[in-house]
Amino acid sequence: MVEFQFRSGNANGECDERTPATLPGLTLGDPYSDFILCFAYSYLPQPPVSTAAPLSCAPAADDGVDRISILPDVLLHKVVSRLPAKDGARTTVLSSRWRSLWRSVPLVLVDTHFLPGGDAECRPASAGATSRAVTDAVSAALKAHPGPFPFVSLTCSFMDRADRRLLARWSQLLATKGVEVLVLVNRPLPILSLPLPSELFSCVSLRRLYIGAWAFPETDTLPRGVAFPNLKELVLSFVVMQDKVIDFMLAVSPVLETLSVVGTVYGLHARITSRSLRCAQFCLSELEEVAVVDAPSLERLLMWKSDGEGLVSTSVKIHHAPQLRLLGYLGPGAHSLEIGNTIIKSEEETRKRTTANISPKIWRNISPIESVQSHLKTIVLREYRGHSTEYDFLKYIAEHARVLEKMVIVLQKGLSDAEMEEVIAKLTPLNSARASRESKLLFPVHKWDGGTTWTMQAGLTEGSVFPINDPFFCQVS
Repeated sequence: MVEFQFRSGNANGECDERTPATLPGLTLGDPYSDFILCFAYSYLPQPPVSTAAPLSCAPAADDGVDRISILPDVLLHKVVSRLPAKDGARTTVLSSRWRSLWRSVPLVLVDTHFLPGGDAECRPASAGATSRAVTDAVSAALKAHPGPFPFVSLTCSFMDRADRRLLARWSQLLATKGVEVLVLVNRPLPILSLPLPSELFSCVSLRRLYIGAWAFPETDTLPRGVAFPNLKELVLSFVVMQDKVIDFMLAVSPVLETLSVVGTVYGLHARITSRSLRCAQFCLSELEEVAVVDAPSLERLLMWKSDGEGLVSTSVKIHHAPQLRLLGYLGPGAHSLEIGNTIIKSEEETRKRTTANISPKIWRNISPIESVQSHLKTIVLREYRGHSTEYDFLKYIAEHARVLEKMVIVLQKGLSDAEMEEVIAKLTPLNSARASRESKLLFPVHKWDGGTTWTMQAGLTEGSVFPINDPFFCQVS
């Protein structure tokens, strides 16, 4: 029998504190750290099995016949493979035939399934009996099952320097038993000096890797010949690392398609050289520079809140990216853009200017813009307040954008119903000013909450297709 013992509470019978449901798995007191880790948890890959899956069956017969065990092995394998690890292990006590089934199917290992109720919203808020019991259960599962491990998610353990041997052992087992998708998030956040074990870089079977709240080891200290030949998706969330880490991971991941960097706490200079990369995302980070040196497959370069709350100006350089289709979010003063030999940047005083104090003459006297006339198909203007200069800008676009298909205007949050009606009435003449008869003018309603349209899912693919075709589009209702 394979058994994973789990006891919740300490020697006095007191349970560990649990985090509030509004902030799953986090009570650190630092608002920025809280937000970063909460954000990281919200984008964890979803496991293919669940403790909350509904079960249904026909009423049991009274003849005492074990009808499940007479099913063919191929069906029993499917049944066991869809069970959480602890439930799959329990099937070994059913009969001699079931004893070997659990070890013969790929194992999905999710440490939150070992929590009481299997609830990821109740990760322990601090190290204690609960977190240690989960860690012990993970160790037992990794040791008992021969693999392969198609999906492993470890987000409940509080690892410090005393756990280095345990981390190395876990990584060795994952490498030898063929882990394909690995989520490894350390807790609590302050222990950012704990480096990832070098053994982790032996997991050549990885297809997706999500690392959170670790220090990336010095690349010079890693074993020679490190390679991730199957890795297609890499997420580095709140990882302390040097600039050369991105160079290193791109170099050892020849089929990598998506790179996401979340919550770097030091100014980052990112260089992108990759034949396979299709999407690079940087969010909630202090990104000082991103240079696309050679990325012939890159389609999306997305940056969100990566200017250190306005304290960092990000230099974006595009040298070779012939397939690039989406680039954003760029803000005046927050970013400078260099494409080939062309540099687009704003002067310091421009950062403080808004459309409210721009002279309307600028749109009357401006020379024709080729990209507006012949290429602009969609424009989304958010936080529209109804100022005359805003209207003049939209009128210029409407009159000159010959291939414009859609213009979406999202009103400023907080406008009263009367104010919204007044603003919409002033926009109505734009319909007759359109250069393109095919364009559509959309007006939102006050249900829009003013939040961002960005989502990290914009860079993730389903097969070879991006599920979110246009991450900048404002969905209004």
